[in-house]
Amino acid sequence: MQKLAAITIKQAKSKDKPYSLVDGGGLYILIKPQGKYWRYNYRFEGKQKTLALGVYPAVSLSDARRTHYIAREQVTSGIDPTQVKRAKKISSHLASGDSFEATALEWFGQRMSDKSDSHKSRY
Repeated sequence: MQKLAAITIKQAKSKDKPYSLVDGGGLYILIKPQGKYWRYNYRFEGKQKTLALGVYPAVSLSDARRTHYIAREQVTSGIDPTQVKRAKKISSHLASGDSFEATALEWFGQRMSDKSDSHKSRY
């Protein structure tokens, strides 16, 4: 099987139905009318799974291969890369302060700044 070339991906045109160009080892690029999406198909604990690696051209061929290599190493080590990605997303979301709790506490602090302690304790 021949590996993908960057020029092949760049020149790939969308068709009526989505299709894919395979790079090997479960890595492929899905060509849709909306865009080009990097995907990695793998089996974990007997189940077929797909990991989204990003959108072309924001994620280049070399970046997709690097991420794919890391994900394959995780599968080999008994770690589900989809769960790792999900955990990173949640932790970065919480760290950024965009959670509902952070927003609610900020709102509460602004609205209750001039209220008495007894009033604040009721909310």
